[in-house]
Amino acid sequence: MEDREIVELFLQRREEAIEETSRKYQGYCFALSRRILADRQDIEEVFSDALLALWNSIPPEIPHILSAYLTKIIRNLSLKRYRDRSTQKRGGGEITLALEELEGCIPSGEDPAEKWKEKQLQECLNRFLKTLPEENRNVFLARYWHLYSVREITERTGYSASKVKMMLLRDREKLREHLRKEGYDESV
Repeated sequence: MEDREIVELFLQRREEAIEETSRKYQGYCFALSRRILADRQDIEEVFSDALLALWNSIPPEIPHILSAYLTKIIRNLSLKRYRDRSTQKRGGGEITLALEELEGCIPSGEDPAEKWKEKQLQECLNRFLKTLPEENRNVFLARYWHLYSVREITERTGYSASKVKMMLLRDREKLREHLRKEGYDESV
């Protein structure tokens, strides 16, 4: 079933929307969530929570690209679950490493009064991504959005690990500079 048809089912408040979304995207969502969470039960709960979030947000939202909308929900719920778990017990892993790599570049947006600045930062990041050559942008997003390990990126791209690490290092430096030029220099 096409995404627009699934969205239409959500708009009509038909339970088939959940079934079709699950049928079409469960494997992808589990794979994305697995990059962040190791526990199968957590992954299943995140997927269930994501389906509920879809049900509750469509309508009023009408996503143009259901897969991207769902990816954002899965990623955010998985990260929240990860943070909740890691506050209980500190641990390592790819998610920690990836977030630590970006830590020095991106200012924190925890304060609710900073919502407007957060939106501006998001737009700034999107402008930055548009400046990168496609291969760099793909590697950057694979690492920091999809949370692939360097090894996974090398397998997907055919680049050496040293090339991937160097691309990421240089692009983080470019990001720092871009953020400084955009006025985010106080936190970077």
